[in-house]
Amino acid sequence: MQEEPKKTLVGQEYEVEVGPVAHGGHCVARTDDGQVLFVRHALPGERVLARVTEGDEDSRFLRADAVKVHDPSKDRVMAPCPYAGPGRCGGCDWQHAKPGAQRRLKGEVVTEQLQRLAGLTPEQVGWDGTVMPVEGDKLPVGQVPAWRTRVQYAVDTEGRAGLRRHRSHEVEPVDHCMIAAQGVTELGVEARQWLGMASVEAIAATGSQDRQVILTPRPGARLPLVELDRPVSVLRVDEHDGGVHRVHGRPFVRERADDRTYRVGNGGFWQVHPKAADTLVKAVMQGLLPRKGDTALDLYCGVGLFAGALADRVGEQGAVLGIESGKRSVEDARHNLRDFPRVRVEQGKVEQVLPRTGITEADLVVLDPPRAGAGRRTVQHLAGLGARKIAYVACDPAALARDIAYFAEGGYKVRTLRAFDLFPMTHHVECVAILEPVKKDA
Repeated sequence: MQEEPKKTLVGQEYEVEVGPVAHGGHCVARTDDGQVLFVRHALPGERVLARVTEGDEDSRFLRADAVKVHDPSKDRVMAPCPYAGPGRCGGCDWQHAKPGAQRRLKGEVVTEQLQRLAGLTPEQVGWDGTVMPVEGDKLPVGQVPAWRTRVQYAVDTEGRAGLRRHRSHEVEPVDHCMIAAQGVTELGVEARQWLGMASVEAIAATGSQDRQVILTPRPGARLPLVELDRPVSVLRVDEHDGGVHRVHGRPFVRERADDRTYRVGNGGFWQVHPKAADTLVKAVMQGLLPRKGDTALDLYCGVGLFAGALADRVGEQGAVLGIESGKRSVEDARHNLRDFPRVRVEQGKVEQVLPRTGITEADLVVLDPPRAGAGRRTVQHLAGLGARKIAYVACDPAALARDIAYFAEGGYKVRTLRAFDLFPMTHHVECVAILEPVKKDA
């Protein structure tokens, strides 16, 4: 017997009291029947009309947009960006909140994740609960920091560049992204037509004048002649193998952090905020306090940012091992660290390569895992190395909290935690946790 299709609730409207912020750029509310709503474009304490965007009558929760605000929060502002709002661009989550309120909301999310997933309070991890703005980002209400040095524009069927709507493949064409860094805006990507392209990624290095666009053509499409408002190198994504290939210009951009220049090729990972790399290196080094002669690990090392900072500080008698899965990033890391003879970079997944190295101890560890976190197996291995200090750099507070709980099982506790607002207007927040072994009673 065929099951009856579940009744969709998309388009249904509920007047609700908005509760606390939740991880992901929305707030929690409940319908009169007790069903949970994750409401975007709302703020805690508001009374809003919420229109369901996803879910049916049997869903554990519904997703919704606040389409009308009856009792606005004192933290609410008119969104400075004309493309923000229900059903529009999904790139920013908090355009409708004052900058200070955005940081407070992010702090509440980090606090909630630590409590729920690791059973820890801010006091127990040595954190005062604040999310720090980056120098230059503390702007008056109504102004938006132009911080995003890498912008991936989606392209619609008419060749217009834009950004995707929230949880959608639909493209919102834009003529200017307010959070795009000046170097990206200067390229003029939004003003051009990109027929046959699926996406155009624009990169503006902060350590040099290097500018780059990476084109992803639709199947069978030919590349356009790229003429932008500034000199730019062009790369393309191969539709068959997904590899990135040079069309003309340099296949890399030069970034700068901690008084060193780093080559980043083929659109490889680099922190998106222009001040992020220096901010994080400073926080990690202040937390670890490396000593001459230390042995250190840099896991998920990318192009070698933290490995370079460690190598500089542990000196010629020290040693650093980096592990990174991306082939091109490993090539770049080896190039970037070529003047440090006691630095080695291995390619592969951390959970596979680390056990094969035969390393049984280390003085210091830095890990900057992807959004999913390091996971129990890797954390257990690290906890067995007896490191004096471990620095965990996290772009996702839920993954951080889960891994902190695993570290606790291995005898490590968080000594200090710092949180930075490296992604203004979005729900993302970066944390640096410094872990140390728990002292056993004599």
